[in-house]
Amino acid sequence: MTPSDRWVAGGCHCGAVRFRVQVPRWTAVACNCSICTKKGFLHLFVGADGLQVEQGRDTLTEYRFGSGTAQHWFCPTCGVHPFYVPRSHPDGFSVNVNALDDALVRERFTIEPFDGRNWEANIAGLRDPQ
Repeated sequence: MTPSDRWVAGGCHCGAVRFRVQVPRWTAVACNCSICTKKGFLHLFVGADGLQVEQGRDTLTEYRFGSGTAQHWFCPTCGVHPFYVPRSHPDGFSVNVNALDDALVRERFTIEPFDGRNWEANIAGLRDPQ
């Protein structure tokens, strides 16, 4: 795949929310913090122009906790968390790889662990990956 054709589709379970995301690299981050663990979220970080919400943005429900910086969005009908604005990347999005439509696309990702339970000690490496 070339960078121009790395746009992949995704959405929530019920279909109310549909999006396309441009995959900058085939690496996803598995965070072990409390919310990511409970949601089963696999992070694909993209810039603000790397996510196109095609349907249902106005139906999403927002959830904030802790510092209140991260904007967690989920479908109020089926409960899927397709993407959010993380505090680590406030000018972009984290897209849930598990919300991508194509299982073959999801299998292309290499999963890197991130110790989000100790966020403050580890965030520098996540913001500026080597």
